[in-house]
Amino acid sequence: MATTTETITQALPTLSLRGAPSGQEQPRPESSYRYARLLPHFSPTTYPPLTPFEHDEPGLRALEHERPRAFLDGATSVVELTPRLGTEVHGVNLAQLDAIGRDELALEVARRGLVVFRGQQEFIDRGPDFYLEWGRYFGRLHIHPTSGHPEGYPELHLVYKDANATFNFERDESTTTTLWHSDVSYELQPPGLTTFFLLSQPETGGDTLFTSQVSCLKKLSPQFVAFLRTLKAVHSGVEQANFSRAGKRGGVVRREPVENIHPVVRRHPVTGEEALYVNRQFTRRIVGLKKEESETILGFLYDHIDKSGDNQARLKWQPYTVAIWDNRTTAHSAIVDYGESKERRHGARITPQAERPIPAFNGLEL
Repeated sequence: MATTTETITQALPTLSLRGAPSGQEQPRPESSYRYARLLPHFSPTTYPPLTPFEHDEPGLRALEHERPRAFLDGATSVVELTPRLGTEVHGVNLAQLDAIGRDELALEVARRGLVVFRGQQEFIDRGPDFYLEWGRYFGRLHIHPTSGHPEGYPELHLVYKDANATFNFERDESTTTTLWHSDVSYELQPPGLTTFFLLSQPETGGDTLFTSQVSCLKKLSPQFVAFLRTLKAVHSGVEQANFSRAGKRGGVVRREPVENIHPVVRRHPVTGEEALYVNRQFTRRIVGLKKEESETILGFLYDHIDKSGDNQARLKWQPYTVAIWDNRTTAHSAIVDYGESKERRHGARITPQAERPIPAFNGLEL
């Protein structure tokens, strides 16, 4: 294990402007760091607004398979992390999955919300071209408007923090680093099956929390759920963009921020399950309600999500771990508890977009 940890966790980088746009730092590549080519780069390239597209959901195809969990046949261990959320798998090589296996994976993730695969060195070491091929199988790849990416690969979203700098969207004035969110929920077609892994990690800390928005909804009374189904809410990327415009994170905004309206309760296109679709980071207000009404309902839902430990799972990262979750039915939060150690946490996210959220209430007009 010591050798593996040393491979993943390397010496900390120094930072340099190196010709970057004003207010923007970029990590200097290190010859000793195995994943130096995947360090954050903040290109000033800008992109036009995203346009709608027809999403082809791979999990639907797996519903027709005689054995839709056959991709797990070679697993040495399949363990449920909690009854309601999360499965941990050993012995399955994601890099070797064919199209049938990928479809079955999508279905399994839809059903369990989160599936964690250990021992995925081949997947991680195949590099960015493979990451793009992998992600495109599950949907149109999202280019994040403000985050760092490996140079030449804007479709790969990076999280990064070390002893000298952070390129994450963090709120220093908060008493906690816990900030539940569904990735870029402000997009018209937010992500579906999402893949994330760490290239470098602290010895301890830096875990990720997940919660099932399906289970959170089921905890509420039927009368209240019936009311929530009739509601829609605004999700906004403005605050995230302004955070970068202020010179933080990397100081770039590649695409002008958008706001979109989504149902407060959405229906999964594969499982048919209903899930809450609000999050503290990006949801701003409920359409049609007065300010106090909207804030009261959203505040209750956020508090419910925050406190419902029986709906949550905690992922402790190990070298060569790949986590895949369904962004439609889960929310998550990084735990930034490792700052005093001065260690690096460097992660990559592959983010295919999916369908526009489907309202649980058929009569809801968006």
